This record gives sequence, structure tokens and C-alpha cells, in this order.
Amino acid sequence: MSPAHPTATASAALEAFETALRGTLIHQGDDGYDDARTIYNAMIDRRPRMIAYCSDVADVMAAIRFGRAEGLPVAIRGGGHNGPGLSLVDDGLVIDLSQMNGVRVNPEARTVAVEAGCTQGDVDHATHPFGLAIVAGIVSTTGVAGLTLGGGHGYLTRKHGLVIDNLLEVDVVLADGRFVTASADQHADLFWAVRGGGGNFGVVTRFLFRSHPVGQVYGGPIFWKLEDAPQVMAAYRDWLPDAPEEMGAFLGLKTVPPAPPFPEAIHRERICALIAGYPGEAEAAEAVLKPLRERVPPPIMDGMTTMPYPALQSLFDPLIPPGLQWYWKGDYVDELSDEAIAVHLEHAARAPSDLSLMHLYPIDGAVHRVGETETAWSARNARWSMVIAGIDPEPGKAEALRRWATAYWEAVHPFNRSGAYINFMMEEGTERIRATYGVNYDRLRRIKARYDPENFFRVNQNIPPA
Repeated sequence: MSPAHPTATASAALEAFETALRGTLIHQGDDGYDDARTIYNAMIDRRPRMIAYCSDVADVMAAIRFGRAEGLPVAIRGGGHNGPGLSLVDDGLVIDLSQMNGVRVNPEARTVAVEAGCTQGDVDHATHPFGLAIVAGIVSTTGVAGLTLGGGHGYLTRKHGLVIDNLLEVDVVLADGRFVTASADQHADLFWAVRGGGGNFGVVTRFLFRSHPVGQVYGGPIFWKLEDAPQVMAAYRDWLPDAPEEMGAFLGLKTVPPAPPFPEAIHRERICALIAGYPGEAEAAEAVLKPLRERVPPPIMDGMTTMPYPALQSLFDPLIPPGLQWYWKGDYVDELSDEAIAVHLEHAARAPSDLSLMHLYPIDGAVHRVGETETAWSARNARWSMVIAGIDPEPGKAEALRRWATAYWEAVHPFNRSGAYINFMMEEGTERIRATYGVNYDRLRRIKARYDPENFFRVNQNIPPA
């Protein structure tokens, strides 16, 4: 434990907190402080007063009570992947959960208990030996907590729903320091709210998920030249609704990175990409892909192959390591019209870096079999979740990334819904948050008033109490 610094909060509360904390408390000025305040998005530069690495639930309870006693703004950090950097706060307290990273698999019940500091890779490592997987995203370094609280979608979503549709129970430390377990049978209103409502209602310290049999998958990227994108995007739009729900396939407008495993001949080629994952045999997957392949030109690269599911989940890790500059904007999409495709291609052709991209993730199938008011996540009849991301390792390009992503989003947004997946939003204001939750917004505010009436948990995509 660190001694109190002159710049830190000097009080009996701090002394009591440091005594109670089993984990580590880092202050401004301590060795390792700059590393401790580093998150996935290097565009974010915030200086917390202190960072509490919690080792268990008791540490989280102590940190919340200390933050309240001292009137500090408090941010919660799980995997640290939050795009706008809401896992950090200037001159406040960061409650870091990364040391709480246990995973327990019950293969008979097919449930997985996951602590809040786990990454997606942690969970895949634990579940794959049992031939199981939970619904998750597409990057193994993503934090499970933030992914889940925002709703969560990935390769298994068409078949099994959002991450929250497979959530059975959560443990939560509330704003007053109390600990509760929420499920369909206890604190049901809180359980409803955390399924898409973000970190507004407390610190979730444990998630219990339903898992699914997944072992080997047939998947990978297929690339076409950007000039073929109108044909590919239209074919994808028409093919996907009738494709079996086992086929998880998202569309991207990207640039081929100048690095292995991509053939040197296509390095830095502007492309339209399909990235797919099918939990089954290659022959069955290719039968599903056949109607799409028959409508599009031959690809310039076809990386589809059989691999373990965790390999598919970590496919992009080498390309987007921690420490890059990120600026992203999102929307929910109902229809991918020919007019919208033309706008997409106009702006994709102007991408300011090799890593900048647009992705369209399908949210149909099982997602549509849940009503818009059954969970806080309400966009149940949308077709896609879109993200536009300006990405580059060079800090000097930050403004260019912002300008491109913003201009692209402003041009295509008129074709889309007014709300977006909160995990694909920067800090965009109350109206965007209200639009994102739609008919559920007022209920979320009432639940917020019950569990956090003083808006203690406000360093997030904030829902103010009613």
C-alpha cells in the first residue's frame, strides 16, 4: 500500500481505506502511475487522483464507501476497452477490477461464472476445453463487463442472441456500498436495467452466463476490391436474412494491413470484407455461403478455414493491440439501401489510415425474438449495429481520425436510426442516450432513482435519476 501523498486526499477516510484494501492503491506521483492510467484507447489522457486495484468484492465495497465519503468522482474499469475512456476520470478515483479475473465453468449446467475483470480471452480459455462458449464480441482483449453491460454482440448472436440474452444472474455493489444479487427472481428491476443500461446502477462484480456447445468453427475473412463493394454489399444485405442463424457474418469496409498473413500483392488495397464464423463443418458452411458467392465477383483473398473458436475470437488481436488512437461513431441500421451503400463507399475511400474501418454487425435472428421492453437494450427489430472507427498508432493523426469518422457518420446517419449501441459511442450527450434507449429510457431513470438517487455512478453513458 502507498503512503498518503500531499496531493492525495488526506483524511481519516483515506487511512481507513488503505488499511481495508487488500489490493493496491496507486496515487499520482507513485511509480507505475502512468502505466496504471493507461487504457486501450491511447487518444484518452486522463489523470485520476488515485487508482484502486481491487482483489475482491470487499475491496469494491470499501472503494465505493471511500469515494462517497470524500465526494470523489468515481470511474469503474474492467477491461479498459471503453472507447470514450469512461473507465478513467480526472482528479477522481478509478475502481479497477482487472485482478478479479476468475472464471468457473459448470459443464453439466452449461453455465459460466465470470468475474468482472475478465477479458473475452480469459473466458474462451476456460470454456473451450469443455467444448463450450459464451456469446461475446470479436476481440479477445475486450472486457466482459463493459461488453455485457452495453448489450454485447458477436459471431454467435444470430443463433443465441445478445450477450445479455444469455445472462442469468449478476452480483452488484450498489452506490451505498451494499451487495446484492440480481436475477429474474430477485431485484428483477435491477437485473432488467443492467442488461443494456451500462454501468449506471452499480458495480457488477460477477456475471453468470448460459453457454453453448461450440468447438471447431469454419471462419475467417474474405476480401473483395472496393470497386466490387456495391455488388458485395447488396448481395450480403439480401443473403443474410435467409441464411441459417448459425452463420455469423459481418461486413467491413477496410484497408488490407501491410503485414502477414495478408499476401504482399494486396497490401494497402482498399477492400470490402466479409468476416464469418460458422460452428460446424466446412462443407456445411460453404453450402450456406454458396448463394452469396454466386452473386459476387471472385475475391482477392479467401481466408476461410477450420479453426478453434478462440482462434476466431482473437483473429484481430495482432492488428489492433492496446495503445492505438481510436475515435468511433455508431448507429443502429434498419435497411442498407443502394443510396446508403454509395455514401458508405464515398467515405470509406477517404479513410485516413490503414486501420480505419466501417463494420456492420448483424443483430437479427435470436435478437428479434426478445421484445424491445424485455431488457434495457431496446433496438430489437434493427438489422445491424454499425461502427465507424478512425484508428492509427500515431498521436499526430488524432484530429484527422476524428474528422473522418465524424464526417462519415454525419453523411450516413440520415439513413439510420437516431440511437446506437452504447459501446460504439463517444461522449455524445443526453439526446443520443435517450434515443438509444427509446421506450425504455424513462423506466431506466426510475430504476436509477431507486438504486442510485444521487447519480454517484455518473462517469459513464449516463442515465440521470428520475
